[in-house]
Amino acid sequence: MNTSNGPLTGIRIIDASTVLAAPFAASLLGDMGAEVIKVELPHTGDPLRGLGPYKEEEPLRWPGMSRNKQSITLDIRQPEGQSVFKELIKDADILIENFRPKTLERWGLGYEDLKQVNPRLVMARQSGYGQTGPYAEKAGFGTPATAFSGYTYLQGFSDRHPVSPAFSLMDYISGVFLALGTVSALYNRDALGTDKGQVVELGLYEAMFRMMDFLVAEYDQLGKVRERAPMLHGHSSPAGTYSTRDDHWVVLVCSTQRTWERLAEAMGREELITDPSYLTNAERMDNDEDLQQIVRAFIKSHERDALQQKLDHYGVPISPIMSIKDIFENEQYQARENILEVEHPRLGKVKVPGVVPKFSETPGRIRHRAPDLGEHTTSILANLGYSEEQITSLKENGVV
Repeated sequence: MNTSNGPLTGIRIIDASTVLAAPFAASLLGDMGAEVIKVELPHTGDPLRGLGPYKEEEPLRWPGMSRNKQSITLDIRQPEGQSVFKELIKDADILIENFRPKTLERWGLGYEDLKQVNPRLVMARQSGYGQTGPYAEKAGFGTPATAFSGYTYLQGFSDRHPVSPAFSLMDYISGVFLALGTVSALYNRDALGTDKGQVVELGLYEAMFRMMDFLVAEYDQLGKVRERAPMLHGHSSPAGTYSTRDDHWVVLVCSTQRTWERLAEAMGREELITDPSYLTNAERMDNDEDLQQIVRAFIKSHERDALQQKLDHYGVPISPIMSIKDIFENEQYQARENILEVEHPRLGKVKVPGVVPKFSETPGRIRHRAPDLGEHTTSILANLGYSEEQITSLKENGVV
């Protein structure tokens, strides 16, 4: 049995961030083996602790987001708290934070201050609009940032209002980009031998905008403002959401010539492959509505499972639209260990998303459950060299 904690074993992270994007980046790195010490305000903690859904007043988002983290309560607004914070930073590899720009600087905890304490520190900064520019100090949250990125403008049907994502999509995507930037800075520091830390920072909207390459090129070269439309409108044909004979929804897309030809073969309509109206993707998009009628009729004549089996046989990309119940029962999710159980101090066990990506030699794992507020304060301070009397004093003064 491989007992690896992950490829980032030995890396220490101070997570001074709250709610979603930046804490998610810390969570991903924790899954990869990094030690994550989460710094939270005494008594209140990360507001994520209060976000739903709930069971018996227990927030159910916390166990998945904050596994593999320890919690220390620390008021870094106070001078004593700032001194403790700098002690934490001395031996840290990474600081992850998402205060509004210039907030940490006002407290004497900006990068220029902290690199005097630890010149090898990588400081990962997530903010609404980035550390520079006229919007830098504006409040930034995921759903407004999604609108600012251009993504929301594209979502929904043309005869209705734009639709925001049903969950915090932007925060999670931004967290992935922040984690990528952070390990890239570590590589530069360690593998390339610079031995220097640096700042890695991005605005919430920037991660999603980076994924809009098609939108940028289209407007630049064609002057076209893409409007709302479902599925891969303007990308490939046929593609869409379809109903089966037994009233299930499926998604199908043919974004390459070969997958289109396979679909035509599966439908028993090989003549469509050489039909001038459908010869290339450009022609198929020009005649999309006619082609969609053919595809809709074919899918509606099959029940979901039989359709899936048939199109899998031909190599056509199709999937049922899965509910979370479907996912819990699905053999692929089970085989890939995409859902795992973690301990919970009051609920017993809670299921959470599994660890991804997978590593052949140094797999990450869930080493310990999400912490209660301040659960590790005493042990962390003791490891920093604080005496019992000093820790008691810090508690009495409201610093921890």
